[in-house]
Amino acid sequence: MAGLRGAAPALSAWRGRSGRRYVVGVHELAEPDLAEVDEAVVIAVRRDDAGIAQAVSIAASGKGPRERLHRNWLARARQQGATEMHVHRLAEGEEERRAVVADLAVDGEQASA
Repeated sequence: MAGLRGAAPALSAWRGRSGRRYVVGVHELAEPDLAEVDEAVVIAVRRDDAGIAQAVSIAASGKGPRERLHRNWLARARQQGATEMHVHRLAEGEEERRAVVADLAVDGEQASA
């Protein structure tokens, strides 16, 4: 991601249903940055009035254009109030990324890959 080349991103962590913690870089939800995300789990986030982060959508991307996150995902996330993306890059391989998405899945949403 372009933001990773300059200053270090803010870091945070999410806890899955399993109790496992996932460290993420916090970035603005922006299409140019999203286009460069590959081999990662991305959490679309909105903040409530108190500044508490709420996940609105979670997806995984792989290498190559076919497996990158779609603009439709970005549009749906924005419609739900997302303004940030939290990027988890420590999952190794497609299977592990899918497991992270399932562990963090937002209620009522199917895991995306």
